[in-house]
Amino acid sequence: MSVTPDAALSPSAGRRFRAYTTKHLDELTARAGLAADERLAVQAVAQVLPFRVNSYVVDELIDWDAAPDDPIYRLVFPQADMLPSGDVARIADLLRSGASRKELNEAANHIRATLNPHPAGQMDLNVPKVGNEEPVPGVQHKYKETVLFFPKQGQTCHAYCTYCFRWAQFVGDADLKFASSDIDQLVEYVRSHPEVTSVLFTGGDPMIMGEGVISRYIEPLLEIEHLEAIRIGTKALAYWPQRFVTDPDADDTLRLFEKVVASGKNLAFMAHFSHPNEMKPELVQEAVRRIRSTGAVIRTQAPLIRTINDDPAIWESMWRTHLRHGMVPYYMFVERDTGPQDYFAVPLAEAYEIFRDAYQNVSGLARTVRGPSMSATPGKVCVDGVTEVAGEKVFVLHFIQARDPELVGRPFFAKYDEKAAWLFDLKPALGATHFPWENAPVASAGGLVDPTRL
Repeated sequence: MSVTPDAALSPSAGRRFRAYTTKHLDELTARAGLAADERLAVQAVAQVLPFRVNSYVVDELIDWDAAPDDPIYRLVFPQADMLPSGDVARIADLLRSGASRKELNEAANHIRATLNPHPAGQMDLNVPKVGNEEPVPGVQHKYKETVLFFPKQGQTCHAYCTYCFRWAQFVGDADLKFASSDIDQLVEYVRSHPEVTSVLFTGGDPMIMGEGVISRYIEPLLEIEHLEAIRIGTKALAYWPQRFVTDPDADDTLRLFEKVVASGKNLAFMAHFSHPNEMKPELVQEAVRRIRSTGAVIRTQAPLIRTINDDPAIWESMWRTHLRHGMVPYYMFVERDTGPQDYFAVPLAEAYEIFRDAYQNVSGLARTVRGPSMSATPGKVCVDGVTEVAGEKVFVLHFIQARDPELVGRPFFAKYDEKAAWLFDLKPALGATHFPWENAPVASAGGLVDPTRL
């Protein structure tokens, strides 16, 4: 399975990876036409939230004639109004005065603490414990069937999305970071939990790792009989498709994928595409073809994000394009309650309309997609619609997945609120005094959870 770089695929197909960070930000935002004070404000935001982009995204995906309004530009470059104006002004003043790195970090950390860096109980409710005492590092076990693993070498990305709900992984604070290189502990944990049928490698981006590293994590899991699927959550197809076509270990990586499939496991490649423009280069289409040739199944997902993809035509185009290339539309997520949520979030009522308008215009083969879905503390909650029951306008919702398996698939109702953008913005409807997950303690990986903490 060898490949010779073909310049016709993309001008950058055979180039080596080059990252751009905050030290390049002023030059790049000037290219987008921003004035000096606007560039300083962007620099201020980048002291708090992570920034990283690469030469492929810069050269192949961004339409610089349309910047700063180009959707891919907005996808990767911080916006001056992503944070409260007072916070931005404070950091900008420090930058203007030549403040020390220590002063900047202290101010940035103060702001980060207000941004809910680990939503949905990730730090306390999701981390399993050995003997109910010692936490298992780098592991989350929220739903009984699925274990998430954060490989140490995969806790960065080829580029960072401005809306990333795992932004805390990338800001250099060890207290905010999940990671482990202990594959033996992961294997032992999965072996001792026969209810676990899939392991999801996540981050960051596992595909930032070379084949020699990622194979050391994946191959030991193939011997576990009750494990049915290996999942890889990645943005690499959109941000660095060379990883599967022209990188030195591209062929070895695909052979690893073949090995997973040959072992009798399902290899689910969870590809993150945020906008149709990410699928336009022939290079990414070739990467998709090569991955699918290994027997892996590519499922696509992304959050609904204001100013980037909050238009049903965009989602319709994405789902149709993904289907055409053999990928399976999987999720439309709701922007999580972390980081700059207030800037990017779309109200649930509007999110439902966008989903429905796109969904009704695609064929049944693309209606594998689910959403809009909130990955909240009690579970994945889908907004099924808006209707009127007994004279009351309500949201109809159900759990796609839940900490308490008894909640899965059960519909429930919430009062209609045109401004609500997250599960916890909602209130029970039709005379109910609480939501289903508030009724009793529920199970978690570490034992029972007090419902008042949900």
